[in-house]
Amino acid sequence: MPEDPKPILRREFFRKGMRGVALAALVGTGGYLAARRTRRTRDVWQLDPSKCTQCGKCATNCVLKPSAVKCVHAYAMCGYCELCTGYFEPDPNELTTAAENQLCPVAAIKRTFVEDPYFEYEIDELLCIGCGKCVEGCRSFGNASLFLQVRHDRCLNCNECSIAAACPANAFSRVPAEPGYLYRPGYSPATTKKG
Repeated sequence: MPEDPKPILRREFFRKGMRGVALAALVGTGGYLAARRTRRTRDVWQLDPSKCTQCGKCATNCVLKPSAVKCVHAYAMCGYCELCTGYFEPDPNELTTAAENQLCPVAAIKRTFVEDPYFEYEIDELLCIGCGKCVEGCRSFGNASLFLQVRHDRCLNCNECSIAAACPANAFSRVPAEPGYLYRPGYSPATTKKG
C-alpha cells in the first residue's frame, strides 16, 4: 500500500500560491507590452496621392460599401473658386448647385458662398464613395487641393486590399499606422482642416 503523501503546510501552500500568482502577473505584463508594441508598429493601407490616377477603382473595388477611400480637402491650398473644377462638370449649364451641374455623382461636396467671388467646398465623407471624379477635376484644372485617402476609422485593413490589387498605378502601399496618411509635398494634416 502506498504511503500517504506528506501534507502541505499552510505556509508552504501560500508561498507556492504567491509564486504562481507572481509568475502569472509577470507573463501577463510581458504579453501586454508585446501586444502594445506590435499594435504601435502595425502597418495600414494608404493611397499615395502623387501616384493616384483617379481611375475610380477605389469606389468599385473596396469590400466596404461605400468605400473606405474618401476625398480629402486641403483648405489651405484651395482657391475657393467660383468655378471649381472639382465641383462643377467641365461645361456646366449654370454655376448653380443643381445636380446636372455637379461633377460628384452622389452630391458629397457642399458649396457655400463666402463673399463675391469666393465659395467654400466641404466634403461630406458619409456620402463620398471615393470615385475620384472631383479629385481629377481639381487636379486637371485647379490647384489640386482635393485628393483621395484611406480613412482608417472605416478601413478594415484587409490582409490583401482588393483596391491595392486592382490599382493600375500601384498607388497603394502599407505605411506605419502612425501617422497613417500620405500627403503630397507641401501638404500636411493641418492643411486639411477648416479655418
